[in-house]
Amino acid sequence: MLILFDHVTPAGIARFLAGHTVTKAKERGWDRLGNDDLLTAAEEAGFDVFVTADKNIRYQQKLEGRRITLVILSAPNGQS
Repeated sequence: MLILFDHVTPAGIARFLAGHTVTKAKERGWDRLGNDDLLTAAEEAGFDVFVTADKNIRYQQKLEGRRITLVILSAPNGQS
């Protein structure tokens, strides 16, 4: 499975995803893209999952019809 981390995703999470290919948006030069362009680039590149800690992405982007799965991380005790 191809997994893309955005710039706010804690890199340490990747160690729990053994057996999957994890790439950071910055490694692709996508760290300056807005969320819509980033999701489109990720889909076009064949990523299966986009991991972010940006809780507002679901309200800011039209997600219907997207082929990529979004995983939105939450910090314990309401921290983010």
